[in-house]
Amino acid sequence: MSVLLPVSSLTGRSANEHVALEHRIQKLPILVLSPHSHCNCRCVMCDIWKIREVREITADDLRTQLASFGELGIEWVVFSGGEALLHTHLSLLAKLLREEGMRLTLLTTGLLLERQAEMVATYFDDVIVSLDGPPAVHDRVRRVQRAFTQLAHGVRALRERKPAFPSTARCTIQKLNHHSLVATARAAQEIGLDSISFLAVDAVSEAFNRPRGWEQDRQRAILLSEKEVEVLAAEVEQLIVEYHAGRANSFVAETPKKLRRIVHQFRAALCQGEAVSPRCNAPWVSAVIEATGEVRPCFFHSPVGNIHEAPLAEIINGPRALAFRQSLDIATNPICRRCVCSLYRPQENRSARAS
Repeated sequence: MSVLLPVSSLTGRSANEHVALEHRIQKLPILVLSPHSHCNCRCVMCDIWKIREVREITADDLRTQLASFGELGIEWVVFSGGEALLHTHLSLLAKLLREEGMRLTLLTTGLLLERQAEMVATYFDDVIVSLDGPPAVHDRVRRVQRAFTQLAHGVRALRERKPAFPSTARCTIQKLNHHSLVATARAAQEIGLDSISFLAVDAVSEAFNRPRGWEQDRQRAILLSEKEVEVLAAEVEQLIVEYHAGRANSFVAETPKKLRRIVHQFRAALCQGEAVSPRCNAPWVSAVIEATGEVRPCFFHSPVGNIHEAPLAEIINGPRALAFRQSLDIATNPICRRCVCSLYRPQENRSARAS
């Protein structure tokens, strides 16, 4: 007869210690780094541009963390924003990380891309530009004159220096562009981008410099009405058909299921359906370092430490981070259920697993 023993008798550890070990991270493949706190757009769906105090991650900040990055096995660093190209010495940060063998991706508004095309082509592996519509719509969303033209010139400058440089677009869907998905994809093709991805706007979290969230009036200004959701649904279906979404080498990155989930997210905001968490394991495979040094498990959850106070590896496996991962039930967590930007990556050796 077999006997089931408690974990503590098998390992010499308490049940709590065993659970903690299950959530320790040995390998953290992805790091999102926001090197500069400010932005050069004034987007209707974001308040980062309102930040008055400019903060930066310095080269010295990175140098003190390189050993910790190596300990965590970081493979891919995504430079996010604010606008990373506003950083005083972005090439130095990129050079430090490239010398460690890391893949580097740049997320950018594209306004400074033409001016810094040589640096980007030299130090980065790929770029993702924010594209929120065809020219007039994009400029209106970004609230910057000729924003689309500047972005297009930046993409062209990259192509001139490195024709095969991977350059893609990401579009945030909201009230001002919900009717222009197909036109946005066409605009992305016309300026020479390789593909485009779509996501729903985040109107409810405290991310993007909204420490207390938005008032209902502000949320309604970017979310969709019932009629607008139907327009979006029709756009999504046309996008799926016209671009063969979900097939290999489709210009549209998302599958039909993921595109239709965007429609459902807007319906859920209107109480026309239940908000459902996406498949995600971001807190176990990635981390976000903000320009202030604060470390978050993802864009939307609260900080678990600061790199000015401890190495990243200690923060990731420190008491606050471990407690967060132990208690996080993605399926029921209210923040996760409203998430618009999830990440899922198969895990390698997620934990030390009591052995």
